[in-house]
Parts: sequence; structure tokens; C-alpha cells
Amino acid sequence: MTETLRIVHCFRSPVGGIFRHVRDLTESQAAAGHLVGIVCDSTTGGDLEEQLFDELRPSLALGVTRTPMQRHISFGDIADAWRTYGIIKELKPDILHGHGAKGGVYSRVFGSLLRVFRFRVARLYTAHGGSLHYDERTAAGKLFFALERMMARFTDYTLFVSDYERNAYYRKVGKPDRPSALVYNGLQEVEFVSVPAAPDAADFLYIGMMRDLKGPDLFIDALAQVEKRIGRPVTAAMVGGGDQLPRYRAQVQRLGLTPRVHFLDPMPARLAFALAEFVVVPSRAEAMPYVVLEALAAGKSMIATAVGGIPEIFGPDSPALVRPDSGELAERMAEALLAPETFAGYMPPVDQLRSRFGAETMARDIEKAYVAALPR
Repeated sequence: MTETLRIVHCFRSPVGGIFRHVRDLTESQAAAGHLVGIVCDSTTGGDLEEQLFDELRPSLALGVTRTPMQRHISFGDIADAWRTYGIIKELKPDILHGHGAKGGVYSRVFGSLLRVFRFRVARLYTAHGGSLHYDERTAAGKLFFALERMMARFTDYTLFVSDYERNAYYRKVGKPDRPSALVYNGLQEVEFVSVPAAPDAADFLYIGMMRDLKGPDLFIDALAQVEKRIGRPVTAAMVGGGDQLPRYRAQVQRLGLTPRVHFLDPMPARLAFALAEFVVVPSRAEAMPYVVLEALAAGKSMIATAVGGIPEIFGPDSPALVRPDSGELAERMAEALLAPETFAGYMPPVDQLRSRFGAETMARDIEKAYVAALPR
């Protein structure tokens, strides 16, 4: 493609899978000659995220702009939204790609306002789970899905990162009457290199945001049960940050696990993988988690919950998958410790992962969506 595009990615919190997804896209798009920028929240993230932004900035012609974005809708959100709109207007995007619930609303509302002023801008939305995790039977769910249906009118192209996410959107919001596509998250080729456990590695690793949606409480409960099942102490590293971290520290102390469970600040995933023999992903809900792909590409054996798009990675009948239940997690974790070679055989082949979840494929398919969404 010869046309140089001005691409702006808008999302709220620069942590976790959304941030990883955006980083991969911006790197590929900048390398292809496009002018790329990021607009996101300034109140979340820490030292690791600042380091990642510093690595990105030299390649982003439209820069990195951080401004307050509240998680929930409130009166203060109006001022934040107006400020964000002014920032995006100055960037004059051809492509305004929103990620997550807040980024999705901003990209479509602000993209529509720009069109009023005769800007040529395509409005794209990737949910990354986001509001789709809500139960459609609750008041909050009904509100969010009504908002999603309204926003669909202002969406030129909807992208889904897993078949699970697409089906959830169809069921809870409705099938889009505008173009849409499934594009899996992708890994860089350099990530398909094994990361062996360090000599002093723990038995298990949890890496992710410290919030109940990701299941750290289930992981901690499971650790205590594993010790009873196998009759010896087990060790764990828990890597991540979040407002609920003090509660999980208290849970570890209450269960008498303090000497054997170490909490560590956020760090690059491949550094964390060396901290343990097995990776555990105990999430209650997911879309298409990067940490699962990253761990498997690094040759780690893992136990994960069969939620969101995770079964699309392993296969729906994989014995490595369980329900988000501490007892089921403990059973698989004990099995992994007692028969590690057998458990390693449950992991999907690396060649299969490489062919389905490559960053080049992801970037190419998303660029096709951009071209299709541009106003003519």
C-alpha cells in the first residue's frame, strides 16, 4: 500500500494486553511508513510502562500523549473527554482506532465529530473484552450494551481478537451491520525462543494485573490446596500491580503462605517466565490474553482457565484447561508438579502457534481493515 496514513490509537489504561497489542501495532505500522500516535490515560501505569513508552517514542511521528481518562462514566468525564477530543483533533488522524470500552467510545464519538468538520477519518473499534465481560442480565450490563448498540452506528469497522469475543458481541450487542473481522493477537518472531527456569525458580508463576477478574485470589487458594494434595510446601512468584494487591498479600498471610509466596513489581513477561517452572493463568474472564501466547512461545508449561479465547489457543478439550475454580486449579497444579513431562505434552505445538498468532499477520490484516474503512 502506497498511501501514508495518520493513525491514532486511543485507549485508557496503558497496562496489560491492550497496551501490548497497541505497541505491536504501532511498531509494525511505523515500520511500514505510516505516521502513528498514541493517546491514553496519564493516571495509570508505572515505571515499566514509562520505560516501554520511552522505547516507542522515537518511532511515533504523532507522539505519545497522555491525559486523564476516568475508568467509569461520571461528570468529571466530560472535562476529560473534551480535553482528549482537542488532542485528537490536533493530530488530524485518517485512522482513529479505539481499544477497550473507553477508547472505543472516544474513537467513535470524536471520529464522528471530526467528520462534521470535514475530516476524512475512519472509526475503528477493538473491544479486547472490555464491556463484553458484563452480564447482560444486570443493570450495568444492560446500560453498557445499550451504549454499544448506539455506538455501532458510528463504527466503520469492528475488530475482534478472538472468536469468543466476536460471539459475545453478537449475543450481547448484535451482529454489526458494518464490516468486521476476526484478527488474532500476534507475537514477534523473537518471542518463539525458550525461557528456561532459573536455578532458584519457584514452582508456580502468576503474572498479570492484581484484580479479581484475573483470579489472583483463586491462585492463592489453589496454592494452599496443592500443598495438602502433595504433602510438601510449594513456592510461587506473583508479578503485577493494582489497587487490590494489599488484599492478596493479606490472603497469603492468612493462609500461612507468606514465606513461600513472593510478590514482585511488574516486569517484562520473558523476565518473569524465568522465575518459575509453571505458569498459571487463573482468570475469570479474558478476550485473547497475550500472557498465554507469550508463555507458550517461551516453552513454558501452564495451567489456564477455559475462559474467553484461551480454548482457541489450546483446543477446547485440552487437559491443561480448567474452570475458574481453586479446587480444579489445585488438581492440575499438583498434576504438573508430580508429572511435569506428561504435563508438558499438553501444550500446543510451537509451530502451530507461530502460524496462527504471528505479529506480521495481525498487522497486515488490520491494515486491510483500515483501507476498507477509509471514507472514499
